[in-house]
Amino acid sequence: MMAIFMAAVEVTIVATAMPTIIAELGGARFFSWVFAAYLLTQAVTTPIYGRLADIYGRKRVFVTGSSLFLAGSTACGFTWSMASLVLFRIVQGLGAGCIQSVATTIVGDLYDTSDRARVQGWLSGVWAVAAIVGPILGAFIVEHLTWAFVFWINLPIGLVTIWLFCAFLDEQFERREHQIDVLGALLLMLGVGAIMTVLIQGQGLAPLIVVLLAGAGFAALAWLVVQEQRAPEPIIPLTLLRNWVIAVGNFGSLSIGALLMCVVVFLPTYVQAVMGRSAAMAGFVVAVLSVAWSCGSIAAGRLMTKISYRWTGVAGAAALLGGTALLVTLDPHNGLVEMVAGALLIGIGMGVCNIVFLLVVQGSVGWGERGIATASTLFTRTIGQTVGAGLAGAILNLGISRYAPNSSDILDLLLDARRREGLDTQHLARMVEAVASSLHDVYLVAALLAMITLATGLLLPADVRAPHSGAAG
Repeated sequence: MMAIFMAAVEVTIVATAMPTIIAELGGARFFSWVFAAYLLTQAVTTPIYGRLADIYGRKRVFVTGSSLFLAGSTACGFTWSMASLVLFRIVQGLGAGCIQSVATTIVGDLYDTSDRARVQGWLSGVWAVAAIVGPILGAFIVEHLTWAFVFWINLPIGLVTIWLFCAFLDEQFERREHQIDVLGALLLMLGVGAIMTVLIQGQGLAPLIVVLLAGAGFAALAWLVVQEQRAPEPIIPLTLLRNWVIAVGNFGSLSIGALLMCVVVFLPTYVQAVMGRSAAMAGFVVAVLSVAWSCGSIAAGRLMTKISYRWTGVAGAAALLGGTALLVTLDPHNGLVEMVAGALLIGIGMGVCNIVFLLVVQGSVGWGERGIATASTLFTRTIGQTVGAGLAGAILNLGISRYAPNSSDILDLLLDARRREGLDTQHLARMVEAVASSLHDVYLVAALLAMITLATGLLLPADVRAPHSGAAG
């Protein structure tokens, strides 16, 4: 749980400190790359660490990846420019790909199926806590300390976590010589990295660069398929991908990842820009979703002992569908209650579906493939988040250009309280309506993704459920 918290709090705490960091270092043009560089390297290394954990053991791989993450965190605090900060964030991300995947795999090793559901619920709850604690802690640090501590705060947590794993995790597995698929790992990083760069930064790149990156990415992935078929120990075993349960679980993780970004990223925008409410109210709506996520995760662990994985997942997807339906029908002038209810249902649905798709994948493989199977689920969720953020952002921008063609700075005006007060009533109403209509289109996509998640849940095994709690394995 400490390891998961360290990874979960990283994005929110850094986001809170970024205005202060930019004010001191300058280089605002690198703003998005501070996050993109970290997420890119974290995503592409997640399946690699998962496979290495299957080959060399969880403890050794976790210590190596976490040490790299802590080294990057230390360097970020000593950075002298935004360009160097992006470089050190790449180092951080190269280690971060290990933390969640290996820690989650360790839980899958230590607990039998019944207890695994319960403990994975606790791990998901950590994300909810991090979503609330991160911004508060980040604000405290930049106000009373130096912003470097938003990175250095990882050091005591990480060092204690590494020590606890070294002292108490007793691994027993057969040690033998291995042939690491170095070429496969490089092709995976190149292919996924190039495509994710297009998804995240495509709008700011020249068309030729986008085409070249996309072409290089797909070519690398095609080469990866060929390489994995002939490698003695492939970094991504293709036989794993042919497992129907894993395929369904990963597709479900992809859809909920995309849905999450369509909702969470734009809830505060709707509350502040459309409804004209305060940032505190926007934070409250997001907090409701986060806490509901934690409750849904814990409830799913208990529900899966009574009904099958399929019907637990369907129940969670139904909550997602109900929540997005409320967002689609929002009234810009008087819809705060509906928005809070929608956030509550979506949080519950995300907590349930996330646990179901993860556990059904973990339960379908043995120890030797559990690391890469777990990592594949986390990896596809990250890909879904990237695609969802890019898709939702594109829909919002297109909607604003369609509904308010002469107001390119419409969000800046609506989110700045002083500038908003200076607008005449009719102009303000037109701008609010344009943003509300654009976000309505985004929520329609979220509702479609909820339907896809529901259909995916129906494809899960009908007769598999988590047994009642017993002793840990």
